[in-house]
Amino acid sequence: MPIPPAYALVATDLDGTLLRRDDTVSPRTRAALGLAAAAGARHLVVTGRPVPGVRELLAALGYQGLAVCGQGTQLYDAGAGHIVHTVTLDRELADAALGKIEAQVGQVFAAVDQDGPDGRTLIEPGYRMPHPALPSQRAQHRDELWAAPVIKVLIRHPDLDDDALAAAAHAAVGDLATVTLSGPGTVELQPYGVDKGAGITAAAEHLDLDPMTAIAFGDMPNDLPMFRSCGYGVAMANAHPLLRAAADEVTLSHEEDGVAVVLERVFCRSPKN
Repeated sequence: MPIPPAYALVATDLDGTLLRRDDTVSPRTRAALGLAAAAGARHLVVTGRPVPGVRELLAALGYQGLAVCGQGTQLYDAGAGHIVHTVTLDRELADAALGKIEAQVGQVFAAVDQDGPDGRTLIEPGYRMPHPALPSQRAQHRDELWAAPVIKVLIRHPDLDDDALAAAAHAAVGDLATVTLSGPGTVELQPYGVDKGAGITAAAEHLDLDPMTAIAFGDMPNDLPMFRSCGYGVAMANAHPLLRAAADEVTLSHEEDGVAVVLERVFCRSPKN
């Protein structure tokens, strides 16, 4: 039986971290994840994408484990193909939060990720999807966004950059929602107190593991709560400055096998190209 590794859990973000720009995982990174698995470590995907936006991708990667999805709002069992746990965002609070943000910065454009394994991403007029590969449906009016339970709201501003919008939204909404900056053009609102840190804690409990035995990899400020919940945080070279400053280590970029570089060292194998 393998000796338990120093890190029993390898937690990876997807976009900008584990995935290359074409949504694939390099052979070297796959091999490094296999090395960790052979040593007894579990791989845990921790992503801002909702289950419907990640299910086919995980299947294509051959991923069979748990996945924290939707910024911690969903815990998904990829092997069984079902959602283990979900937390929804109160729609009245979400609408009120948007109103408070617009009172501060003017009009924003919104989208929502609906709850459930087949939940849709609905976008109101004027909203542009930051990741064109993710499916979405256009609504005719904001009221349509609240027709079904949602796990999070995505917002964009015609003039403010991501950092400025995230800061303004955080100041405006208070305890109505948690505000995250999860990628270029991706400022999100989810249930208050729910984030990737809460998600990884729930997943570790489900796996009967201590989250402090996890080594975590990420690239954006939404990965900060995950770093705080784990024993060791690794930022990618392409990461947001806030995450690089908070990381225990900065590795190479997602295009340069940065995850693999660290895992090969941690689990004691020389890199193979």
